Amino acid sequence: MRNLKISAILMLLLIAETVQSQNTGEGGIVSADNAKIEALIKNMTVDEKAGQLTLFMSGWDVTGPTLSTNYQKLIKEGKVGGLFNAYTVDYVREFQRMAVEESRLKIPMIFGYDVIHGHRTIFPIPLGQSCSWNLAAIEQSERIAAQEATAEGLNWTFSPMVDVARDPRWGRVAEGSGEDTWLGSKIAAARVRGFQGTDLKSNNTMMACAKHFAAYGAAQGGRDYHTVDVSELSLYEWYLPPYKACLDAGAGSIMTSFNEIAGVPSTANKWLMTDLLRNDWGFNGFVVTDYTSINEMVNHGNAENNKDAARLAINAGVDMDMMGSTYLDYLPELIKEKKVSMDAVDNAVRWVLKAKMKLGLFDDPYRYCNKSRQENEVMTPDQLAFARKLVAESCVLLKNPGQILPIPETVKTIAIIGPLGDSKKDMLGNWSAAGKWEQCVTLLEGVKSRAGSRVELLYEKGCNTNDGDKRGFEAALKLAQKADFIILALGENGWMSGEAASRSTIDLPGVQNDLAEAMAKTGKPVAVVLFNGRPLTISRLSSLNVAILETWFGGTQAGNGIADLLFGDKNPSGKLTMTFPRNEGQIPIFYNAKNTGRPYNPADSGAKYVSRYLDCSNDPLYPFGYGLSYTTFTYANLETRVDGDKINVTVQVSNTGNRDGEEVVQLYIRDKVGSVTRPVKELKGFQKVNIKKGETKSIAFSLTTADLAFYHPDLKKYWEPGEFTAFAGTNSAETISATFKVN
Repeated sequence: MRNLKISAILMLLLIAETVQSQNTGEGGIVSADNAKIEALIKNMTVDEKAGQLTLFMSGWDVTGPTLSTNYQKLIKEGKVGGLFNAYTVDYVREFQRMAVEESRLKIPMIFGYDVIHGHRTIFPIPLGQSCSWNLAAIEQSERIAAQEATAEGLNWTFSPMVDVARDPRWGRVAEGSGEDTWLGSKIAAARVRGFQGTDLKSNNTMMACAKHFAAYGAAQGGRDYHTVDVSELSLYEWYLPPYKACLDAGAGSIMTSFNEIAGVPSTANKWLMTDLLRNDWGFNGFVVTDYTSINEMVNHGNAENNKDAARLAINAGVDMDMMGSTYLDYLPELIKEKKVSMDAVDNAVRWVLKAKMKLGLFDDPYRYCNKSRQENEVMTPDQLAFARKLVAESCVLLKNPGQILPIPETVKTIAIIGPLGDSKKDMLGNWSAAGKWEQCVTLLEGVKSRAGSRVELLYEKGCNTNDGDKRGFEAALKLAQKADFIILALGENGWMSGEAASRSTIDLPGVQNDLAEAMAKTGKPVAVVLFNGRPLTISRLSSLNVAILETWFGGTQAGNGIADLLFGDKNPSGKLTMTFPRNEGQIPIFYNAKNTGRPYNPADSGAKYVSRYLDCSNDPLYPFGYGLSYTTFTYANLETRVDGDKINVTVQVSNTGNRDGEEVVQLYIRDKVGSVTRPVKELKGFQKVNIKKGETKSIAFSLTTADLAFYHPDLKKYWEPGEFTAFAGTNSAETISATFKVN
């Protein structure tokens, strides 16, 4: 009897495969593939359907990857749709073999991983990459990440994270692209293109997963997993566009967020997952939860128990349960009780199977298990060279009084002092995938490699990152006295940002400020190299007569890329994509805020009944778009011309310094009067251009009236005629302007 059943199933699959029509249908799947999917669904048991909607986690112990014996049994029973945290060819191949050779229906599994900023070759954290303002380089970093990850058996990444965030206390700002919706959307699309390429069935591309849907970056108080409470208009205007940009770029999956929206957790939010995502946006991929977020709805208080949470999630339109096992445990029972329809389950299964079909797993379930690729396409010289270049592009020069940097050729002795001067583990930052900290280049190593034998290099830790111990100060000061130049390596440890890494105080931790003040008092030239995963409130450090180079966490080639900047082999060109506040009391602070009815005018410092602080400037320490160079740029002759629905803007940018350099020319717009109040500035364009010393370039931007559109109370997006201001400049605060009218 069992053999007869299997024969019937195989016959149905054969019939499906002989369907001649090759017209592309829903979700980019050809008709023959749709027929195969429908045949599978028709012959699956309820338990097998629940299994396809179940994602479990593999693990690693001291000897390598491990998988629960119970999971192995479930895989053979066809009750696991995918695994995550499982990679390397032999490991993945064995569990894929269990699925396609030992389960009844032989459905392949999908293998996912958090490939956030590289797989083996680790690039700068995403926030750092965004500061390069180089979309092509960001896309290329994900192309390399996909190539490496797929060479080790993976075909799905839980990236990009595209949450717009305006509160640097939230540790996960490290994973995103900062505070601006427009720029974040551009970067989001670039990342999807990098991961997915032009053909998802290619063995070196992988499916992207936009996360966390939605508005996870607006967590109250900057505290991870906390409640989000935003207006519907703000949701559409500021938080939703980057997710939509991912879908428009073809992202194959999307991940739910932990937070609630309008009192309903995202994982149970039918308006979000079905009405908006499926019906309004036409999403044709599958939805996966974040880790156990179905189960967590019990703590949220909108589900009685895990069974009730499973009911809410599947009925909302959530297709796959990550690690919670609620679908596997309760869907059969919920269907029997008629609390969940078979159609709802079938539809979810359909989306998961289509994803596997898009990846070519039904054609060849082992297509990502090529031992030769694993041996030859990981951490190649070209990949490492690109990583080094991206480190240099991602750094931001915050301060450089008296041209302390670059390090003069006359310097003979350099002292590297600070807790992060030779810390390999911290170079990876958070979410470092399969990167090995032992392979990282530290600041000390990078400087030593670049300086060679002509410079004597000294090193002293000075203090720890996050305690009150000053016993190392004396040795550090003695070392500093022997040096011509001091490089001070300060900041956060890598674990201090990322998931579950919110901080209420975001100044330099421990006694690092005290160490910086002691070094500044030596009278020697001091360059501070900052390592961190978020903007910091470094007012105290910034008040010192020191250079400050923001380097984030640069990954595998961190030390080499930073050394290229310190010695002037590369000219800093990075610009901040997230505002640095003066203190925590200014948070949330972001450049595209709205005006008030009583705006503060700095020229009238005595005014009281205006929107201002009594004890602090309204202005940030370092604004959005800010970043210095070893040369200087000036802006002049901003002109606007309106031609129908087109707005042409030109500005002249001159390199007035002594070095060639790259400048990120930024274009902002202000709609002076709107039926819905508009921000004081909105980024609408940028160009990263190389300008030789003494050269002037005319930079042209072309906008349309669509670029002036905004959401209205009816949640429709359109522009309104009137007067506008165009701003062009080196950052959001230092601009020149011109007005124009659009009728």
